[in-house]
Amino acid sequence: MKFICLGYFDETQWDKLSEDEQGELMADCFAYDDELRRGGHFIGGEALQSVRNAATLRYQNGQVVVTDGPFAETKEQIGGILMLEARDLNHAIQLMSHHPGVRNGPFEIRPADEEINAQVNESKTFQTNLH
Repeated sequence: MKFICLGYFDETQWDKLSEDEQGELMADCFAYDDELRRGGHFIGGEALQSVRNAATLRYQNGQVVVTDGPFAETKEQIGGILMLEARDLNHAIQLMSHHPGVRNGPFEIRPADEEINAQVNESKTFQTNLH
């Protein structure tokens, strides 16, 4: 099964770390990501830029409204995503509980919706065949 792991991140806590501490944490994260790759569990991932560079879209009163920054009113924002292959949710939890990134913020682990993703891929294939 595929799982999407949303890594939450408190930028103020990150900013309190020295450059050496930041580098050490990132090196630990990359090393564990390599371990996940060797085990065939790491599908992919993306780090996100600061929430200062984010925008949130909402549909209100018949139009799209754009707000600077993330929607959530919290200290922790999504800092990145990791796509994971695991047997089940418990296995995904076990794998991610060893990830060094959890020391800087929580991870939310959610199964990918394979049914909707198949529809998306089918739609892409249909659109490609039209051109």
